[in-house]
Parts: sequence; structure tokens; C-alpha cells
Amino acid sequence: MVIKKIFKDVFDEEVHNNFLKFGRGEYKWCYLLEGKKQKNKWVIKTSQEFVNFLVRKCLSKVSERVFVEGVIISTIDLSNEMNFKIKKKSNFQGVRKFQIESEINVKELIELIEKYPRVFFALSFKGNDFELKVKAKSPKSERPGKNSKEDPKANFCSLKTNDKEIINELFFEHPDFNEIIITHNIIIEEIIYPQNMIGLKPEEVREQSKRKGKIIRKIVVDGKEDIREAEFVV
Repeated sequence: MVIKKIFKDVFDEEVHNNFLKFGRGEYKWCYLLEGKKQKNKWVIKTSQEFVNFLVRKCLSKVSERVFVEGVIISTIDLSNEMNFKIKKKSNFQGVRKFQIESEINVKELIELIEKYPRVFFALSFKGNDFELKVKAKSPKSERPGKNSKEDPKANFCSLKTNDKEIINELFFEHPDFNEIIITHNIIIEEIIYPQNMIGLKPEEVREQSKRKGKIIRKIVVDGKEDIREAEFVV
């Protein structure tokens, strides 16, 4: 999981891909998380940044085939790589949306997610010990309006699960809780461009540039506040 990797000083391709969207400046209310412990399970709510992570994690708990509903959103045409039924396909300004409502092969879908990590897999499905619900729409920046009196909510994705491994990954400092809310402020202080950028295409410059900055992680767990920071160059 991207946030955990940064706090553990792991700056790999997954982290780099997730931070390509950020320019210089401060980005508030990113990677929102809420968790509640119930009798024999946890209820988790998140913003859109955790969708692919949770979809991939939950798929690994399902054997062979599963009924899936939702959308796959991509800037490239994946029609020829989807070996399952596409209910509806649309294309608006280069953004393709594939609506899915069918039973699919789990292994094939996991391979697709791993091959195209920048594609957004807003998919809902359930297994014997979990239920994952994701809004079937494109991800958007969750920022409060100028006149808004409410903070953004972690309501893009919800998961009911008894999988302690997922809890340990998302809430790595405080995995034992009754109720927890986590927000992140991402501050990009500098864009480090590749040394050979003169000979590169604009998209190549963007792909190879690194972001330098820090994350402020605010945790409110069972009524107690814990604020942590981590620096990065990704």
C-alpha cells in the first residue's frame, strides 16, 4: 500500500505511479480512511486512492470466478484485453469507461490490474468473508468548496471484512482500534526533472520526473490524536 511504503522508506514504481498526478503545492484531504470494529469484522471506508489496492486484495481472496459490477476507466483501449463481457463502453475526451456486470475469471482480472496499474478499477463484488462496494464513476479530487462547512468524506469505497492483514496494511501504526479516522496532507516542494529532458518528449519528462516533499498523516484513534510525517522523493 502506497502510504505505508512511504512511511517505511520504500519508494518503488507503485509509489511513483501514484504521485505522477501531483504538481507543486499542498494537496489536502488525500487518502482518506475510516475504520470501525464490530463484533467479528471491520467496516472500512476510503477515498478513491485505495480502490485498486482493495480490489486487488479482495480478488486474491476469491477462487476462480466472481460476479463483478462497476466500471473500468482508462485512457487506453483495453477492449481486446478483456476476456469478459462488457455491458457498455463509452469514450469522452479520450477517457474510456467500460461498464462491467458479469461473472469473470479472477486470475485474468488480477493480471489486468497488475499490467495496467494506472487504470482505475472501480469494481464491486463479495466473497464468503467480505463485501466490497465501490462507486461506479471516475475518481475526482475530494476538496471542500469555498463555502462548504463540511470536510470531505471517505465514502468512495466501503469494505466489510474480517481480514486482519488488510487492517494491518491500512492502519499500520494502530491496527487495534474501535474507531479510527485518518487524513493525509501531501506537500510537493519540488519537481526533479530528468537530466536528459531536452531530448525527451513531454510525456516522457512527466513520466520520469520525481516529486520531492512530505506527507502529514493525521490519525484520530479512539478519540486520541496522533500526527506523523514522512519525507519522500518518488
